Amino acid sequence: MGPKKAVEEKKILLGRPGNNLKSGIVGLANVGKSTFFQAITRCPLGNPANYPFATIDPEEARVIVPSPRLDTLFDIYKPQKKVPAYITVYDIAGLTKGASAGEGLGNAFLSHIRAVDAIYQVVRCFDDAEIIHIEGDVNPVRDLEIISNELRLKDIEFSQKYLEGVEKITRRGGQSLEVKQKKDEAILVNKIIKMLEDGHRVANQTWTSKEVEVINKMQLLTAKSSIYLINLSEKDYIRRKNKHLKKIKEWVDKYSPNDVIIPFSVCLEEKLSHMETDEEREEELKRLGTQSALPKIITTMRQKLDLISYFTCGPQEVREWTIRRGTKAPQAAGVIHNDLMNTFILAHITKYQDIVEYKDETLVKAAGKVAQKGKDYVVEDGDIIYFRAGAGKN
Repeated sequence: MGPKKAVEEKKILLGRPGNNLKSGIVGLANVGKSTFFQAITRCPLGNPANYPFATIDPEEARVIVPSPRLDTLFDIYKPQKKVPAYITVYDIAGLTKGASAGEGLGNAFLSHIRAVDAIYQVVRCFDDAEIIHIEGDVNPVRDLEIISNELRLKDIEFSQKYLEGVEKITRRGGQSLEVKQKKDEAILVNKIIKMLEDGHRVANQTWTSKEVEVINKMQLLTAKSSIYLINLSEKDYIRRKNKHLKKIKEWVDKYSPNDVIIPFSVCLEEKLSHMETDEEREEELKRLGTQSALPKIITTMRQKLDLISYFTCGPQEVREWTIRRGTKAPQAAGVIHNDLMNTFILAHITKYQDIVEYKDETLVKAAGKVAQKGKDYVVEDGDIIYFRAGAGKN
């Protein structure tokens, strides 16, 4: 009974992230966002200027998801190419107080956040006389509150606008299905507005699958999963200490419960990103007695959004595909191509562990380890899949 009950109580997640996962880097001006973006994407954009709005259009780059499993499959299949999963990362212009009312580049900033699945929020915890702080001094909890307030204020505005559209239909009266539906929506939207006014984020509440459908349509900023990246000096990161960390944790526990805090050092990551080879980077990290936080920053975002991987393998390529946990085989096939979903016949499933054990597809088949699954099969993390579909698309 135990496992089944746990499944029933599982929180229904907002959003529809999948194979093309988009994440935006947000924060106040001059907290280290653009430098972090350069380090994580290893594509220098020139030094970010030391003033607000240095990044006006969101710069975008694809970041490869570290995947030891893909590397292992590549070694086993020896195909012509290896295609990893990736996250598209956007460096979004620095936020300022008043952005929700259009201050600075407020409106552009907020529309860019609307377009992403999730947020990396960079919070400054380092002192540096050379780098001005837009609010005058280093106070991470105040910075968290500024961003939280701006996103909530904008969401209240979005929700009120959405409610106007809903109420136009409910005012017609009558017993039609549409009117009944919109009455339910009005109750939900009023509940969301009250919750936002009380200082809470939409993403940290529990919603039914029906409510999630409506919230996804509303494209709210606080409905997006957030990871808080705490930008420390290199020294503080290495010694794992900073006077602000306890207060940051208290704030996140209260206003963004269950969201992840990852301390890192933009200064260290930037230094590593300028090194020519992986060997040099390894050597430097060994010397400092620390690790880069970037792999954790990338993989944690996928876990936070409940994303898993399946693989397609053959002599041409091995490729990692991203889906949400709980996706059935036809929908997983649809990530490759819509036709595969629409004309799905069955899926040949091999478990990653079996390929690793037998090191050869023929031996795996001979051992009876390849299963044929139909439309109701829920894809598991690490499955190696060959889809059979009609209309000649395999």
